[in-house]
Amino acid sequence: MTARAAETVTVGAPGTRDFRLYWSADAVDRLGTQMSQIALPLLLLDAGGSAARAGLMATLAGAGGVAAGPVAAALADGRWRGPMMRWSSLAAATAMGWATLTVLGHRICLPCLVGALLVERVAASCFEAAAAGSVARLVPPEWYPRAVARLQGGEQGGAIAGPALAGLLLRQARALPFLADTVSYLAAAFLVRAIRTDLAPPAASDAATVPGQRFGRRTVAGVGFVRTSPFLRFLLVWSCGVNALLALLSYTTVFVVHAAHGSASVGLVLGAAAGAGLLGSLLAPVAVRRVRGGVLVVALSWLTVPAAAGLALAGPAWVCGALLGLVALLVPSVAVVLHARAVRVVPQHLQARVATVAGTATAAVAMAAPALAGALTDTVGPATVDLACAAGLALLALYAATGPAARLDAPATPVEAAPDDPSALERG
Repeated sequence: MTARAAETVTVGAPGTRDFRLYWSADAVDRLGTQMSQIALPLLLLDAGGSAARAGLMATLAGAGGVAAGPVAAALADGRWRGPMMRWSSLAAATAMGWATLTVLGHRICLPCLVGALLVERVAASCFEAAAAGSVARLVPPEWYPRAVARLQGGEQGGAIAGPALAGLLLRQARALPFLADTVSYLAAAFLVRAIRTDLAPPAASDAATVPGQRFGRRTVAGVGFVRTSPFLRFLLVWSCGVNALLALLSYTTVFVVHAAHGSASVGLVLGAAAGAGLLGSLLAPVAVRRVRGGVLVVALSWLTVPAAAGLALAGPAWVCGALLGLVALLVPSVAVVLHARAVRVVPQHLQARVATVAGTATAAVAMAAPALAGALTDTVGPATVDLACAAGLALLALYAATGPAARLDAPATPVEAAPDDPSALERG
């Protein structure tokens, strides 16, 4: 650890000033991301576009963020976590400001909107990569589950407000969702600027400047570390599968509810589902304390299956929201168990890159969900999509029951000496 990092790092309970600022910045940034992700498809649907076209545009807007993730993580595991979070928020605010001006012209310029959202997604990936390893710099290990649960609660709060605000503001004026995005990203930049703790990892402050160390080698070091850990491989598969299937279920619900009830109902349904996710995040620390991690992961994974299958039979919007909400209620406790353990076992100088391996893979898989949901909704119908998602969740539950989930309760010790060179990981 460098002398500067040793002097400036302050760890404590999740109620400390810097953790509150970090939590607030993350929640506000997620709010902006949720709003922009739903505002574009709804704008295209209101303009008479098909579900397939709206989903395709949302997919294209997310492609840049997926590509930027690994590079951003390699930079974030150096000295630049705080500045990256701040400048990425400012870049996203600029992009959303441009989108606001474009929509105010009373003519939808599709390339302009997709370009602005592309910049926003790249900026969001940079923010998420820089934030990924910061929990270990702000709280001690015994507080990891509670800190992760609070961060998930903030993300779910953004997921509640984001779709609802996007749908309601879009009814008032087309430019309002994008203007609200701009304000949210400016607020996130201000909050990050106020954090005093040095967020740079101890080893990275020195390792990032080693002469002759190749940037490409540091970029793929996270992949090498994940490859050596059965638990991280399990986390990767579970995260990719659950997020992809939930995205597919959510977008299918968006298209069904929009066709029957309009944009405002879409926002309210997704907001209600996100509210259930927030409740799940608040209950997660209690569940983690009372139930062993392996049992919790397996049991809750199985319970998502009938809820997803029920969407195939749902008719009214409130029923769709309730079933989608049940799935959202169950997932956070599993995520808290898995991600809190990941914070424990991954060295601080690799946390951004390891987290981005899962984040990039998850985003790459889920990125196809809008286009796939739109295409399948227009062809085979939403009921078939919902049943297919239920089958996918059943396979994930079976994998959890037979895989590393049974060993989640073993003591977790970080491999502090893990090198940046993936070839060295193989030799060690």
